Amino acid sequence: MKKIIDVFAGVGGLSLGAARAGFDVCAAVEIDKFALETHSKNFPLTKHIDKDVSKLTGAEMLELAGLKKGELDGLIGGPPCQGFSPIGVGDLKDPRSQLFGHFFRLVSETSPAFFMAENVPGILNEKYDKIREKAFKKLKGTYVLLEPIKVKASEYGAPTIRTRIFFIGYDPLKIESLTTDLFKPPADIKPVTVKEALEGLPVIIKPEWKSEESGWRPYTAMVKTTFSKLITGRIPKKMGDPDSLKRYREKKEVSGCMGTAHSKEVEARYKALEVGKQDPVSKSTKLNPAGFCPTLRAGTASDKGSYQAVRPIHYTKPRVITPREAARLQGFPDWFVLHRTKWHSFRQIGNSVSPIVSEYLLSKFYK
Repeated sequence: MKKIIDVFAGVGGLSLGAARAGFDVCAAVEIDKFALETHSKNFPLTKHIDKDVSKLTGAEMLELAGLKKGELDGLIGGPPCQGFSPIGVGDLKDPRSQLFGHFFRLVSETSPAFFMAENVPGILNEKYDKIREKAFKKLKGTYVLLEPIKVKASEYGAPTIRTRIFFIGYDPLKIESLTTDLFKPPADIKPVTVKEALEGLPVIIKPEWKSEESGWRPYTAMVKTTFSKLITGRIPKKMGDPDSLKRYREKKEVSGCMGTAHSKEVEARYKALEVGKQDPVSKSTKLNPAGFCPTLRAGTASDKGSYQAVRPIHYTKPRVITPREAARLQGFPDWFVLHRTKWHSFRQIGNSVSPIVSEYLLSKFYK
């Protein structure tokens, strides 16, 4: 089985896509203890490396992953995007922006057969040209670097319009020639709407359901489609939390159905709001059942003020969506366990790559 390491792994959107594409996710590098907790639960046999990437050497990472140089097939990761996001301040001195270069340093130090890095479209802004150029120079001519690939998740079978840039490269001595056309969305993809994505999940959510345990709720079967198969099954071998998998399969319950308390005034506004429209106060958008979910945001971590991201409003109930509904809209399966707290669940989902997208892209390397 081909070996892969996920750097800046987060909750595991890239990791899950890799596992489903047939890779052995032998290690995941993540410094956020809450994301690490979630990733560890869903990937119990993966080696988890709690290290600052800027201080991690390629040799150390390979050793911790149990690999020798030359044994790594792929290095994947989503370097922090806050410094490149148009909703941020775009500070060129933001230390998180320098982590993009450290990803490529690790590529040069570990010599994988290929690499794939994900980021926001804003990274292509000309003011970040030097950051990208400096990062790519670390490849030292060993790799063929494809033109940046713009990926809109809804075109790959996910129910969200989340759009990201992927930087893909390969060693021509180890992998046959790749082109950007190979990673374009397939023409036969059936769009998945919000209504289809949320099928079978509980609609009535009580605001007092705040704990991890109270978030476990019965679900009903989905109509069999390509999307529903990704949501209800396709569990890679030796993946998943055993206790949660048992509860999901035997009790027909799904986790993450935690509620949010709204005032009567807010409920009235949400109820009166037309689908697809934004509430003028909360800035939350009411989901259109026949459309796609807008890009889910992550909010900020504790070191940046712990601000919650704006969450979409359910299209039939005057409330914001639950973590499980957010996971569905991002393309995560129901058996995938979210963080035990609502805030960290939303933050981790908002920071993640849709596993539907990552599986498709990663399945193209060894055709």
